[in-house]
Amino acid sequence: MKYGENKLVTNIYTETHGRKAFLIHGLHGHKSKFHPTFFQPLTLLDLEVNINPKRELQQVKEINFDYSFQAIPYDNTKRAIALFLAEILFKTLKEEESNTSLFNYLFHAIQLLDAKETGIANFHLVFLMNLTKYLGFYPINNYSETNCIFDPVNGRFYAFISIPSANIDRTLSLGIHRLLTLTFDQLETLQLNHQTRNALLRLIIDFYHIHLGSLGAVKSLPILQSVFEEDEK
Repeated sequence: MKYGENKLVTNIYTETHGRKAFLIHGLHGHKSKFHPTFFQPLTLLDLEVNINPKRELQQVKEINFDYSFQAIPYDNTKRAIALFLAEILFKTLKEEESNTSLFNYLFHAIQLLDAKETGIANFHLVFLMNLTKYLGFYPINNYSETNCIFDPVNGRFYAFISIPSANIDRTLSLGIHRLLTLTFDQLETLQLNHQTRNALLRLIIDFYHIHLGSLGAVKSLPILQSVFEEDEK
């Protein structure tokens, strides 16, 4: 977020201190050492910082790329996915304490998004389902021919749901089951059309709403959906 003429407030999820907000000075100055490209969505950085628990906005001393993107800034689909995931992470990651396992998951998943060449259209679906492991509401994958309807409230599959949702049928429930079994290396094995992928994403976002409280409007979602619509034309 812009802060005055040449300052920026940026939220960064760090390995050692969880989520922190930083005030970046002199972003557009002639001699600035902080280039705007450092602060694009999901950029992986190596930081030297001063953390003062009494301050809401922390200070950055030095900054460098820890990993240089080869594709995300230049590929429309990957860039839209990165923007969408950055918004979801902004809305869901609130803790200001170290969580090494979550940090490592995010770091390596973002590297895979940049490097992977196939199955990208399903990346955000698998990413979001895996993220629930670290947020505390990963579903129980008890899917079977009998238990074939996904219940987002209880996070498991049932033969029927006492208060069924018109949006959840066997097809979407099977999709959730398959997402729970996929690794990032298997993304291309999940064949979905645009309508089914959108329906699955809406269901996953509803699942997040139920367990985390309302995320509000996900502003980047229409951008992501329009990119996939163009890709299928």
